[in-house]
Amino acid sequence: MIDIYTDGAARGNPGPGGYGIILKHNGHTKELSQGYRRTTNNRMELLAVIIGLEALKQGGQKVTIYSDSRYVINAVEKGWLKNWIKIDFKHKKNPDLWKRFWVVYQKHLVHFCWIKGHAGHYENERCDQLAVASSHTNLLVDTYYEKQL
Repeated sequence: MIDIYTDGAARGNPGPGGYGIILKHNGHTKELSQGYRRTTNNRMELLAVIIGLEALKQGGQKVTIYSDSRYVINAVEKGWLKNWIKIDFKHKKNPDLWKRFWVVYQKHLVHFCWIKGHAGHYENERCDQLAVASSHTNLLVDTYYEKQL
């Protein structure tokens, strides 16, 4: 079983943002983070999950993703994403990331666990710290998003 803790942040919405990830497996822990110069909180929440899943080297893994993002979790667990796929994401936000998510999501056995943000959960707090810190330095361009503006 692999545990992936994720969080995303944006200073302004849109504004500079970033994601933070903690991967835990067999007693090993790895942290990942990256910032973007202009993005949204929802994009960073979703990108954190994508990057966490993409970091897994083998397919077919049992994965629990811990997130405080109702946007991400509800889209999957309530079936919204499958409907968005059927309509080719017409009038939906973040189709580039949802398509990328769907590809990597299908490679694993994924379970989501919602956790309340800013409620003292150690890994969630650490992911938030990583996300906020990454929104200040070495910012990449969220090309798809910036082209939409």
